[in-house]
Amino acid sequence: MALKALIFDVDGTLANTEHDGHLRAFNEAFEFYGLDCYWDSELYAELLSVSGGKERLAFFIKKYKPDLLKSSSSLVITDIHRKKTDIFISKITEGLISLRIGVERLIYEAKDNNLRLGIATTTSFENVRAILESSLGKGAMNNFEIVGAGDVVKNKKPSPEIYNYVLKKMNLSAEDCIAFEDSEIGFKASTASGLNTVVTLSEYTMADNFKGALVVLDHLGEENQPFQMVYGMPTHHTMVGVDYLKELYECTN
Repeated sequence: MALKALIFDVDGTLANTEHDGHLRAFNEAFEFYGLDCYWDSELYAELLSVSGGKERLAFFIKKYKPDLLKSSSSLVITDIHRKKTDIFISKITEGLISLRIGVERLIYEAKDNNLRLGIATTTSFENVRAILESSLGKGAMNNFEIVGAGDVVKNKKPSPEIYNYVLKKMNLSAEDCIAFEDSEIGFKASTASGLNTVVTLSEYTMADNFKGALVVLDHLGEENQPFQMVYGMPTHHTMVGVDYLKELYECTN
């Protein structure tokens, strides 16, 4: 068997989006609507155990602000989330959110080596497009054969549905692919789909459990910024490239 495709998560994996992106956008949306809500980093780390922006907001309201919707009858979760999304995209267009180390290099190296690319994420399609086009230019989405995003499936991560959806659309089996994740929720989703997974730790996932990952790294690496191994077999590689991925893949087959 040969490695055929790479499937990427987005938030925290392709780009560091959480603290300077989603968290700030949520707080600015609360402020816009005059709500007595503020998420600090500690609370946000807790809320990240819930996958999906609308779902995260609903969880917060139920646990911490049960009277919020009652006192603001004209305000619904979708309104807050829509405003938050608009703010988040504006931050991307302002250049405040960028791809993580090694991501752009790996995308193009994979394409040059005829590896197919897909995306499996709980963030919205418009967020994915904004992130990729701001970093790689117009048409960046065309690098990916399928973008499974947002509410395209009923159950979000840690359910494997989004990965199963992407695999079905690409007409591939899990054994044909390697997934890339940064969070325990995402890792549970990818492994539940049968995907071998490379983990690159992000700002909120340092303490998560990634037992069974192909390898756990701080990032994908560049020539002048070698990755640091957190978990995995020692290697002479300093960047995650196609050759290294094929080595990892062959160890599982």
